[in-house]
Amino acid sequence: MKARKAWRVVREVVDEADVIVEVVDARDPIGTRNRKLERLILEEEKPLLIVMNKADLVPKEWAEEYKRKSEIPVVFISARERKGTGILRREIKRLARPLLDEREKVKVALIGYPNVGKSTIINTLKGKKAVGTAPIPGYTKGKQLIKLSKKLWLLDSPGVIPIDDFDELVIKGGFPADKIDEPVKPALKLIRRILDTRREALTEKFGIEEFESEEEILRRIGEKRGLIKAGGEVDLEETARWFLREWQTGRFTLFGREKKAEEDVTWDFEEILDGVERELLLDPRRILWKYGDELREKLDGTKRVGIREIEGFTVGIATGFKKCDGGTKLLERLTGKHVLASECFGKKWKGVVAIME
Repeated sequence: MKARKAWRVVREVVDEADVIVEVVDARDPIGTRNRKLERLILEEEKPLLIVMNKADLVPKEWAEEYKRKSEIPVVFISARERKGTGILRREIKRLARPLLDEREKVKVALIGYPNVGKSTIINTLKGKKAVGTAPIPGYTKGKQLIKLSKKLWLLDSPGVIPIDDFDELVIKGGFPADKIDEPVKPALKLIRRILDTRREALTEKFGIEEFESEEEILRRIGEKRGLIKAGGEVDLEETARWFLREWQTGRFTLFGREKKAEEDVTWDFEEILDGVERELLLDPRRILWKYGDELREKLDGTKRVGIREIEGFTVGIATGFKKCDGGTKLLERLTGKHVLASECFGKKWKGVVAIME
């Protein structure tokens, strides 16, 4: 969906809803909050709640400090762990209470970037599988109203904020760092975001405490990594690619709590993922049917990985494992996302194609 069309859909959802919930990834709140959306909602004078999902991956003290400083109400939850959802229900009811006496239905809409967990939150709030998460284009056709109580309803609609900036696409892991022609700009943007969110992460990871600019930070990272060109200058482009790769794979995070990948991997499958994106093959079986022969040719002891954001889902391919479960776990670890559907292939060496959210 083109960015302009996607924003039109978001505006339609905001117009129809009475209460809006912006779903954000707690690990990257600045990167997954959208100020344009928030301004739009506040201009409409509608109640807005920010839900920080995946809060189990950040320290409680930091979450509470962020909540205290926010000018908009914030609730921290972990939808997959079913933690904080009771607080979320109460906060939604509190915001909806002034409207309950004057309307037959009070509609609550969940809006956010791809892969922040909107469908999981809807399912958790309902208490059963209220929203299908099958990765099939057109699976959710039109708008659905999901009953939470007699007068309180969830508006299930494609309220997906588009990623219409290439640097943001890179930072969110939608384009492999190794394939970027000009990596310095997104790397500097990521550094600025880390400085605004939790600058201590740079000290903990790289020992950098004092600096004059984001470029100086990047240069000092290159010095520490030994990424030096002929003549003794730091290779800023290679440093930027390395830095972005560390972020994309989860080896560097704001809090350093995620586990490091246990094995080195080779990033691959770009041409296959180009075809998957072009043909919108968001079903592992269809991907294997189309590209199975090419994938099997790369089944050896080398661990290869390819990841691509497509239409709100993440397509992952991993090969070079003795058991399929190893590939699935690696994809979840690298992306921080949950596998919705997967297909295993291979004999001596295994591979897996997965759709994640």
